[in-house]
Amino acid sequence: MSRRPTRALLQRIRLVVLDVDGTLTDGRLYYGKDGEAFKAFDVRDGHGLRLLQMHGGVKLAALTGRRADLVLQRCRELSIDHVVGQSRAKGPAIEAICAELNVPLSDTAYMGDDVNDLPALRRVAFSCAPADAADEVLKEAAWVSTRAAGRGAVRELCELLLAAKASWPPPEE
Repeated sequence: MSRRPTRALLQRIRLVVLDVDGTLTDGRLYYGKDGEAFKAFDVRDGHGLRLLQMHGGVKLAALTGRRADLVLQRCRELSIDHVVGQSRAKGPAIEAICAELNVPLSDTAYMGDDVNDLPALRRVAFSCAPADAADEVLKEAAWVSTRAAGRGAVRELCELLLAAKASWPPPEE
């Protein structure tokens, strides 16, 4: 059951780490006839992430259990410099990301959708999940988006954080 996080917690968040498949994407993989893989990313999720960086001063990272090759281009477009791929042990991986970016786990949010994300979700201050995450994740996440993965869940998280840190919608430029 999703609970509304406190404003104090949301204001404290300085790092958002995102799972990729099933969080930034809808979790489906598309393969071309020559074996090339494709993923779809929601443009509004991306815009929310850029706004979160610009107006909320939040650092971003991506953590995926798969190879990160397909993710790197999208992350470059979004100025997400820290991408960790092929991570099967997401608990220690999120600890390493926090150490490298010099942000404590107590100031970190993580959004993931499946059981392999549970170790990371359990270590951070603010655990989040898309609406269509695995039941085990939905039971443990502190906050659950009303939107599905790859369909605005990440954007909703960005809006929630920005509303507490700066304003939503953000000021005109």
